Amino acid sequence: MLKIAYDPIYKYKLPEGHRFPMIKYELIPEQLLYEGTVSAENFFNPGPLDEASILLTHTLEYWQRLRDQQLTEREIRAIGFPLTTQLVERSRTIANGTLQCAFYAQQYGVAMNVAGGTHHAYAFRGEGFCCTNDIAVAANYLLHHQLLKKILVIDLDVHQGNGTAHIFRNDPRVFTFSMHGAKNFPLRKEVSDLDIGLPDKTDDRTYLRILKNTLPELLENVQPELVFYLSGVDVLESDKLGRLSLSPAGCRERDWFVLKTCKENHLPVAVSMGGGYSESLVLIVEAHANTYRVAQELFF
Repeated sequence: MLKIAYDPIYKYKLPEGHRFPMIKYELIPEQLLYEGTVSAENFFNPGPLDEASILLTHTLEYWQRLRDQQLTEREIRAIGFPLTTQLVERSRTIANGTLQCAFYAQQYGVAMNVAGGTHHAYAFRGEGFCCTNDIAVAANYLLHHQLLKKILVIDLDVHQGNGTAHIFRNDPRVFTFSMHGAKNFPLRKEVSDLDIGLPDKTDDRTYLRILKNTLPELLENVQPELVFYLSGVDVLESDKLGRLSLSPAGCRERDWFVLKTCKENHLPVAVSMGGGYSESLVLIVEAHANTYRVAQELFF
């Protein structure tokens, strides 16, 4: 069964006119249910992750100031969301969703979090709509409890996974692979284990050729036991913050190739949704929904 982490807290109330399309977290499950791709039993509510598990990744000083609403105005601006206790609870819930997806993926082959992919959060600060780093938190939990020895992060959001790269910069147990827009946010990139920076306007053909020439060899070299896949749809040509030029069909083929390659290599994969900022909500939801459709078709 395709297990999907979702909680209504994912849809965080933002000021009117905010550029982040928070409504997508409500619309994605609705669309999947409406079309029959999944049923209600596919969804699970992860609940908030305990603080001890979060502190395996984030510094005590940062976490306490985030939790107690003591970040500076500059720090809050860097995150990009108003700071409230609900935002902190949301971050804890998303992190646990990704962790539980890692467990479900080992049982079913794949599992998916409707939110997550908060790859701009460092151990000691947040930025770019990210307070805590869900994939890093989940990976560190699995490693700390000696449940896994080698993890691969495949980050195909249009923005480099700078926070994830920095967190694992000295940890050979986690291999970080980020393929992103070279000239996009963040302007100052971190160093992943493998970075592929793409020029503006990169199209389907070029993108997919690079990915297909990279991923199989990467899996062979890294030999991971589990994959975290960040499937951001801000690679679309229609995306306001993206600068690449993938079509919806190209984005779907990207997901198909990643998930099919993981399945063929008997690798469990936990998927986090990542970004998507097209002007049209229909395009955003449809592109994200394609990831679920592909997973359902390939694995079940």
